[in-house]
Amino acid sequence: MDHIGYARSTYAQPVKDGASWSGPQQKNAYARLVQQHHSSRFKFYLDYVAQKLHLDDADPEDITLDSACMDDLKAGQGNNAANNRSTPKKICENPGVSKVDRMCEHGGTIEKADSQPGKYQPGGECSTIQGGELEEKAVSTPGSRKTSHNVIQPPLSKACSELEEPQLVKPKQKSQAGIKSSQREQKAEGGDKRGFARIRNQSESASTPPSHDRKRQLSESHSEAMHSAEFMSPGQAWSSRGTNRSSAPNSDNKRGKGRKRNIFEAYMTKDEVSAGLKKGELIQGSLRINPKKFHEAFLPSPDGLRDIFIDGVVSRNRALNGDVVVVKLLPQEQWKVVKPDSCDVEEDAGRAAIPKNSPLVLSEQHVQDGGGSPDLIIEAQFDSDTEEASSLVSRMNNISLGDHGKASKEHQTSAVESNALSTQNTRHLPDTCLQKTAKVVYVLEKKHSRAATGFIKPLGDKSREAAKKYALFSPVDHRVPRIYIPLVDCPDGFAVRPQDYANTLFICRITAWKEDSNFAEGKLMKSLGQAGEIEPETEGILTEYGVDFTDFSEKVLKCLPQNLPWSIPQEELKKRKDLRKECIFTIDPATARDLDDALSCKRLQDGNFEVGVHIADVSYFVQEGSALDTMASERATSVYLVQKVIPMLPRLLCEELCSLNPMTDRLTFSVIWKMTPQGQILDEWFGRTVICSCVKLSYDHAQSMIENPDKLMNADELPPVSPQHTIDEIHQAVLDLHNIAQNLRKQRFDEGALRLDQLKLAFTLDKESGMPQGCYIYNYRDSNKLVEEFMLLANMAVAHQIYRQFPGEALLRRHPPPQTKLLNDLMEFCDQMGLQLDFTNSGTLHKSLNDQFGNDEYSNARKEVLTNMCSRPMQMALYFCSGALKDECLFRHYALNVPLYTHFTSPIRRFPDLIVHRLLAASIGCGPPLKMRQDVIQKQAEHCNDRKTASKRVQELSAELFFAVYVRECGPLESEAMVMGVLNEAFDVLILRYGVQKRIYCNALPLLSSNFQQIGKKPELTLIWKPEKDGEQPVRQVIGIFTLLEVVLKSDNVPLKYTALLKKPEAP
Repeated sequence: MDHIGYARSTYAQPVKDGASWSGPQQKNAYARLVQQHHSSRFKFYLDYVAQKLHLDDADPEDITLDSACMDDLKAGQGNNAANNRSTPKKICENPGVSKVDRMCEHGGTIEKADSQPGKYQPGGECSTIQGGELEEKAVSTPGSRKTSHNVIQPPLSKACSELEEPQLVKPKQKSQAGIKSSQREQKAEGGDKRGFARIRNQSESASTPPSHDRKRQLSESHSEAMHSAEFMSPGQAWSSRGTNRSSAPNSDNKRGKGRKRNIFEAYMTKDEVSAGLKKGELIQGSLRINPKKFHEAFLPSPDGLRDIFIDGVVSRNRALNGDVVVVKLLPQEQWKVVKPDSCDVEEDAGRAAIPKNSPLVLSEQHVQDGGGSPDLIIEAQFDSDTEEASSLVSRMNNISLGDHGKASKEHQTSAVESNALSTQNTRHLPDTCLQKTAKVVYVLEKKHSRAATGFIKPLGDKSREAAKKYALFSPVDHRVPRIYIPLVDCPDGFAVRPQDYANTLFICRITAWKEDSNFAEGKLMKSLGQAGEIEPETEGILTEYGVDFTDFSEKVLKCLPQNLPWSIPQEELKKRKDLRKECIFTIDPATARDLDDALSCKRLQDGNFEVGVHIADVSYFVQEGSALDTMASERATSVYLVQKVIPMLPRLLCEELCSLNPMTDRLTFSVIWKMTPQGQILDEWFGRTVICSCVKLSYDHAQSMIENPDKLMNADELPPVSPQHTIDEIHQAVLDLHNIAQNLRKQRFDEGALRLDQLKLAFTLDKESGMPQGCYIYNYRDSNKLVEEFMLLANMAVAHQIYRQFPGEALLRRHPPPQTKLLNDLMEFCDQMGLQLDFTNSGTLHKSLNDQFGNDEYSNARKEVLTNMCSRPMQMALYFCSGALKDECLFRHYALNVPLYTHFTSPIRRFPDLIVHRLLAASIGCGPPLKMRQDVIQKQAEHCNDRKTASKRVQELSAELFFAVYVRECGPLESEAMVMGVLNEAFDVLILRYGVQKRIYCNALPLLSSNFQQIGKKPELTLIWKPEKDGEQPVRQVIGIFTLLEVVLKSDNVPLKYTALLKKPEAP
């Protein structure tokens, strides 16, 4: 039986492991075989043999080729054969990734050869896998496009042995399977970021099905076996003779192999970079590396449209995720061809199957001890790990047109079938059909911490000199290169029994990465403990993202009041408005200890209200320029984990001196309005005050008061209340605030505000062990909305005040509009699905999104899915100095639809709020002028943006960690789920009970077959389930966007990884 989709040649000769080849004859035989066999699987087998024959001539540290590569391949074939329905396993992980890039990132040290006819080129005929199975292009049929995957694929050994019986190819007699195989689609970018997989920042690779029994060191099996050693081209394999390709540190050039050649380009000089930026020849920006495809990186384009694509590790030139880099555009002939509708090229069904806007990455905000403080509107749910290219790259013809279409036959065969544009000159194509590509020429700022968690292993050949000095560190995050570490840094018993440390998590920091080495050099910092345990994993997360969780130094602590207990000095009281007799109270999460905001509401005789927002006066204790101020500016934000908080300020300030604890005099900064019951502001006052909170209410207490307006609440239903105020007085104040807040909220949304509420996961923890006992979706209620409205109002009022007084130095917060490309994709998807959403502006989007569905359970689930999709084009809100932007139109806040906004209400946990307090004090004459210059303010704003992004990601990873542990300890878990995206052999679901996204693979289900088809513009996947008993009829199930399903979450054998499985529907 022919290897499905591949042709045989009568000139092929059997190749057996261990065959004796002579030098030149080997090379000719190899070349002939490669020319006659386009099977990437067969080429891989030949490459494996060739490398094995030459291992004695190569440094073992350079070519990390071991049995894992073949074992993984055979294991995959075994799994597919067991399923009796899988298609050929992918050898080339991504058609657009060169072998050199794979080697450079994860272990090989192959020097990049010049492009030559007959060698492997990006975009060559290389099959792709989705979920461990081949995703094939659908075969066009009248009225629909359909793909069937129910062929049994022989194992590799059988496929290779069959080549010993060559047959002539009959070109015009292709089988249906052969046609489908020749129309292979690119793998759609996706995966479930919120799938909480083991690989940090690479939550469940879309190319690896859960049915594969992977080891704990997933990064090893992927990076080393499938990236490091696979696919040496014939030229690379044979040119390696006599060349020293060792990348080991301090490698001695033995055997006369010569000096190592550089793998990466040398960086430009600062003068060259400066001149290039001024002339517009170079572009500066923040690098984003795709967490699921480490070889793909992106840079924001100056025109604000399609991102600039950086293809491969070599082009990335040793820059890491988040670094500020300078890039040089490649010639237009090397730009990538994409296929938007404007190019008038029919898009294949496989690509159309995937909603190009489908937000396969869910960004969550977890409410823990103030982490979800209600003054935080969901300004943007965009996550840095969700690239524009998630949809773009899935439609990219990974081909280079440098020769204007003169590629190898193999290259042309695949390219022509996938895209008619492959033979055109890119200069004749419209810009909408091209994506600019570039290479990194300089790293301006190393934003990445250069620290990573991972595992250590010995080098391959212990007899080599390098193996006696170094070990290999393999990061969990594939975006970080593998690292040589001194053996002396490793535990004492590692050299003797390395297997004892196979499941031990370590922290390593990169110290150097030379131009001639594929590996970085680094230092092992510490052993964290067993992988999969909460505390070691948490420490690793904090270290990777540069969160400072060390104790505060003595120098910092000396800036705090030393005479405790502390009381407000009399001279300070004289400078402030005394509000200690007013009915002022806090509303916070029940477990919160850093209470930085309080509210008051007093009825006036004219029927209006005096409403106050009172914020802890942190600037009184944190003097500008002090050691405490410097430390706070570096941390920039408190970080809220599931089980604890990493504070920005010492706990004496956070939880005592600044926290607005009940029945305690505290210093505050207040904004007080006179307003009508409808929320119309009649008067406004800013000033420094002193208050005494009468009670600490939780959101539950306030919600109970709102829901029971006529109830006489008892003292045992509330926390202790100050004797100066009654419970009824507090109850009435809460009701008045609620009524005003409802009017303010209605006005905001009538005026064009947008809110995208997404499901947020919260946990209950065991008090002794700290392990998760339960988890639930956090319910955002009227009490949360009450507090949010007045915090937003205070922030907007302060923004206008400081900008009026300091138009060049005001620290503000802006929210750019959605990314144009992603928004257009979303609009196209909604049109395909028949959804009537108006994307004209934030207000029309909010209205149409909320008016689209009813209030039944199914409609609410559809709204959750669509809300996630609408969140994806949104950009992050940013702090900035008003003097840094000349155009006031750029100041606007898209989600709030207001011209000016800032952060004022949380100075205990956000450093920008502290700067705003100082500006506000100076603006009303009750504080000194700010010492920071305009450029310093802008630099601090950028640093705060970076730390906020890191903090947000750490929060997400903490929740992922706890949820994975919860599934492990309490699973299997059952839940309803709704389909978000449909692929050829998999589909993505939003699990409604927990708010997480997972990808479900067809090859993990007991199916007879699965068929993809396009019904109009809507993708559908038809599943035929195996009967459980003889004589029963197979059950048919159709999967489409918004289909409601029942799923089960089960923990895998790999720590912190779990799988979603679809429950079999009942027979009709």
